[in-house]
Amino acid sequence: MANKAGVSPLEAHLGYWLRFVSNQVSHSFERKVAALEVSVAEWVVLRELFDGVPVVPSVLAARIGMTRGAVSKIMDRLEAKALLTRTENERDRRFQVVALSAKGRALVPRLAALADQNDREFFGHLRPAERQQLERMMRDVVRRHGLTAVPVD
Repeated sequence: MANKAGVSPLEAHLGYWLRFVSNQVSHSFERKVAALEVSVAEWVVLRELFDGVPVVPSVLAARIGMTRGAVSKIMDRLEAKALLTRTENERDRRFQVVALSAKGRALVPRLAALADQNDREFFGHLRPAERQQLERMMRDVVRRHGLTAVPVD
């Protein structure tokens, strides 16, 4: 695959193709959620909170592989949009838990539908077995490399 100088072309690298597809999939989803005035990072936090009980911000940050500072900024934006609530501990005001507001809980299914639509647009042509194989291979790469940060950008 290398040329005469021993330098392989971009297209010879699987990472090139993964990034090529990933960029398009991500950009398309970003445009979809932006129409509902939400960023992809905000979607990740909203979705993570959807199934659970109120959680401490540090636990949320660890779950999605982000720094506490980054999660705090996202939570500030979500709270300003009335999509998230924070409850402080009466004894220790530094301790707080976060949860979805009713508005946030109502928005998550709409955002999830956009994620499903985006997946169908890019991967709907794959047969179920092909899709499962692709997902298995990606999960294997994630597992082998111990990747934990949830993709948000």
